[in-house]
Amino acid sequence: MFSGIVETTGCLRDIREDGAGVTFVIEAPSILNDLNLGDSVSVDGVCLTATELSVDRFAVGVSPETLRRSNLGDRRVGDALNLERAVLVGARIGGHYVQGHVDQIGLIRERTNDGPALDLVISVDPILLPYIVEKGFIAIDGISLTVTARGSDWFSIMLIPFTQQAVTLASKPVGASVNLEVDVMAKYVESLLEGRFDRKN
Repeated sequence: MFSGIVETTGCLRDIREDGAGVTFVIEAPSILNDLNLGDSVSVDGVCLTATELSVDRFAVGVSPETLRRSNLGDRRVGDALNLERAVLVGARIGGHYVQGHVDQIGLIRERTNDGPALDLVISVDPILLPYIVEKGFIAIDGISLTVTARGSDWFSIMLIPFTQQAVTLASKPVGASVNLEVDVMAKYVESLLEGRFDRKN
């Protein structure tokens, strides 16, 4: 479980392919002091497991299913990645509960400056829109953000200057892909209601 508050950005140093998927080797010395083999790490919003550790980098395995469901398959050596270690019990949750399970890939449709803030419009498959509400939470590339508006096939968010400097999202151009995860609470509510209505029919 994650909070959607990115701890640091790391650099993708190597991509190793094998029959089971691929392995990413990520340079990120600032989070290695409290990272152990088998720990979960959010990599651009995808929950992955640390499989190797060294002095200044770690490796994670990326399965074929993860490559199909996220945009990690588009990553290249040298790319910056948003990183967050799993939440500690008892720690403050500055964002919202994020699982690291990508629901859909979205595309950046528009970039607009609003004073010092950056407004991004994200295209999304309408099937995901019931879970996206104005002023509600959404995770984009692992970043907990607030939805500012919603349309028939899009929603928007705003990045303050601090966030622009701390994450990779602000540097992505129009047309770039992003990993989307909606608030899991909405999906639980939907599942509970479906079960209740099914029993009545």
